[in-house]
Amino acid sequence: VQLQASGGGLVQAGGSLRLSCAASGRTFSDYAMGWFRQAPGKEREFVAAISWSGGSTYYADSVRGRFTISRDNAQNTVYLQMNSLKSEDTAVYYCAAPRRFQAMGVMFSGNYDVAYWGQGTLVTVSS
Repeated sequence: VQLQASGGGLVQAGGSLRLSCAASGRTFSDYAMGWFRQAPGKEREFVAAISWSGGSTYYADSVRGRFTISRDNAQNTVYLQMNSLKSEDTAVYYCAAPRRFQAMGVMFSGNYDVAYWGQGTLVTVSS
């Protein structure tokens, strides 16, 4: 599966942005999906994940309550709604997917078992 992220930009602290990730292929609903981010000088970190159907989600503590991951399987797209943005949310955001039929948990437990990465989209939050 090929992933294409978009929607990044410059926003003031307290503002909102919505990222989108479009996936190629006809089996999108067979893949759990996730978002990761990498801030300057830091390692890539997990942000959020969603199950194949969208019925289950999981968030990093740092974004829980502010960010919402969702998906539209008919449109082959996963979203990340980011509210109450903080300067520490500044990073390049990447959408990601594990192997087909793998549970979303492989992306946030242990070694970030990701098989597919999209290109990043930069989010800059000014304070």
